[in-house]
Amino acid sequence: MTGRRLGPSSAATRSAVLDMVRSGRTVTRAELAARSGLTPTSITRIVKTLLDEGLVVEVGFLDSTGGKRSSLLELNTTGRFAVGVSLDAGRLTYVVTDLAGAVVGRLVSPGIEQDAPGEDVVRIARELGQLLVQLDIPLESVVGVGVAGAGLDLGAGAERHSLTATEWESFALPEALEPRIGLPVVRDNDAACAALGQYWAGRVPSTQDFATLYMSNGFGLGIMVGGSIARGASSNVGEIGHTIVDIDGPECWCGAHGCLEMLAAPRAVVAAADADLAARLGLSGDAQRFRVDFDRIAQAAAQGDADCHALIQRSARYLAAAALSVVNILDLDRIVLAGPGFAEAGAIYAREIRQQVERFARTRGIHGVLVELADPGLDAAAGGAASLALQHALTPHAVRSGGW
Repeated sequence: MTGRRLGPSSAATRSAVLDMVRSGRTVTRAELAARSGLTPTSITRIVKTLLDEGLVVEVGFLDSTGGKRSSLLELNTTGRFAVGVSLDAGRLTYVVTDLAGAVVGRLVSPGIEQDAPGEDVVRIARELGQLLVQLDIPLESVVGVGVAGAGLDLGAGAERHSLTATEWESFALPEALEPRIGLPVVRDNDAACAALGQYWAGRVPSTQDFATLYMSNGFGLGIMVGGSIARGASSNVGEIGHTIVDIDGPECWCGAHGCLEMLAAPRAVVAAADADLAARLGLSGDAQRFRVDFDRIAQAAAQGDADCHALIQRSARYLAAAALSVVNILDLDRIVLAGPGFAEAGAIYAREIRQQVERFARTRGIHGVLVELADPGLDAAAGGAASLALQHALTPHAVRSGGW
């Protein structure tokens, strides 16, 4: 195996070695030296600090080949924990994960659409504390809190104006929440968090670049490249909702025509339901409750209702067209579907995207493209937010501030 020469920063080197242990599952010191390009002496010193801090454990030995047996190293999954919070109009989801990203506890409470952010912060701090107490996890064992929400790179202070924008997108959440809970808080968009969570928990190989397509009120795309979230020049990679899928389509709030968000997002699906269908399903017609109405349509579609299936299928076809463009541009071989928008009829969306990609992907003769629903589905953003906190605290070398 070719060694990967690490940079001069001792903190970055330690961070990278820990990440190698995490992604390698079970490794030896010799393997770490070969992968990193560091000397065995340097690896021994770094591993000792990781053992002393309880981040890594020795779990046995390789069979002897005549000399001293090499000890096997693994991540100490219960050595630390992280909290992830997913901000959504429908519900607030909290998860606590171990170092490997496995969920050890969760809490769901009402969404954020009713109260102002300043009021919800008080509730978030209280509910977060209650969850840690229920799990008997001391605060000092928690490395931080990650928060996933809609919009652009929320950690960069960018504000988005859109049909689904809320006060949360420009609210200084870390500054408001950190003093109340005594833990560092990091924030990112839900699509990016969902992608990072799949990577950190090992559901996608660490060597594979992939994208997570996230649907809530609208669409987002989280792209993992080399173990880090791709950011772009202004931290705004992934605005797939503004892929133009019909140049003669309706005007979008962004100024373009025929954007995916205007034709396929939950609000558009609900708007396309005729009066008879709305009455039959008991749709509210309330602009503030379109997600509830969408879930009813999606659930009926999954159960075989022909009219509802036609609405979801139309949405899925537009989404498949956008996903095909992403596959062709980035040469991906995996797309993961995540978010509450896929909760009821995710199989319909996955099937349509899969069929379009299999038929029309430019590289279909070279490699296939796996299209799958995220595991765990509804917890994907919250679990990924916890992974975000883990990455910032333990492997900061992998956190990108911009570019690819």
